[in-house]
Amino acid sequence: MIDLGPPADGDIVIRARGVTLFLGPPEARVEILRGIDLDVPRGQRVALLGPSGSGKSSLMAVLAGLERPTGGRIQVAGCELSGLDEDALAEARRGRVGIVLQAFHLIPTMTALENVAVSLELAGHPDPFAAARTELAAVGLAHRLTHYPAQLSGGEQQRVALARALAPRPAILFADEPTGNLDAATGEGIVGLMFARLAETGATLLLITHDAELAARCDRILSMRDGRIVGDVYPRPVALPA
Repeated sequence: MIDLGPPADGDIVIRARGVTLFLGPPEARVEILRGIDLDVPRGQRVALLGPSGSGKSSLMAVLAGLERPTGGRIQVAGCELSGLDEDALAEARRGRVGIVLQAFHLIPTMTALENVAVSLELAGHPDPFAAARTELAAVGLAHRLTHYPAQLSGGEQQRVALARALAPRPAILFADEPTGNLDAATGEGIVGLMFARLAETGATLLLITHDAELAARCDRILSMRDGRIVGDVYPRPVALPA
């Protein structure tokens, strides 16, 4: 394994310093995150591994602005999240963060096209439906625009979710076990599509997975245990100049 060292400050898209997350009253608090320090450079694909309860999903939630940490500082795509209220966090996520979860979380009363277009509308896109058509075509669903989630297979629903997340061209894609509800073959197809779309859009990836083989496809693997990052490795050798 090769430690590349910290990237230049201008390349950092996620920066966390001393991030903590405690739940419960002071006399019986539960420590979820215990002083996380992390820099992620732009365009890097990062896998987050660790046993259940290690803090992986909680770390993703605070980095994505879905949950407010108890302490520490977080900067995402040039925006300081520390101290923001819920409304300000929601505004900060727009255009900066895309999220794909194990459960697809599509709006059941909206078609595939409408599910993608709504994220573009929220981001202020001038022609959200045209952009949504383009994005769905990019994930192989040009023929399913008018179908509702209940009319789509699990793999198709996750393709819609991926299109919705990447359509506003966020700086960062957060993916929490995105193939967890899919069979092996369908999941492999989704993973291949996700990496292809990341290469095309240039988004940074933070991927939570229990799959060591999937993690090895990333540029970097972070390991968590008991609310701390305990490992940080680069799984593939890097060619050095002669």
